[in-house]
Amino acid sequence: MAKRVLVVEDNELNLKLFCDLLRAHGHEVLPLRDGRDVVAQALEFRPDLVITDIHLPHVSGLDLIISLKRDPRLALVPIMAVTAYAGKGDEDRIRGAGAQAYVSKPISVLRFIEQVNALL
Repeated sequence: MAKRVLVVEDNELNLKLFCDLLRAHGHEVLPLRDGRDVVAQALEFRPDLVITDIHLPHVSGLDLIISLKRDPRLALVPIMAVTAYAGKGDEDRIRGAGAQAYVSKPISVLRFIEQVNALL
């Protein structure tokens, strides 16, 4: 059964790659290029998973994660952070904000899909 995945990524190539991979695995995808309206979009789309970059225009991915987790209608939706932030402590900070998974860029396609499958 197809799962619904909301993808927030400002880099056009990464957004296309993530969405193409998800669609190839049978998922329905809603791509967003910025996180300003992510809570409203998520409430309308009702995703089974949110995948977000951390470095976004207008709102940080960390703030986005916190906003999603604070909304009781979205709090149980798993979140996977996909980010170039791979420094010491970054994964702990991202998981501390509420992300259940963390994948660093450049991504391994296999690891990306494994993490998606583990969360769905």
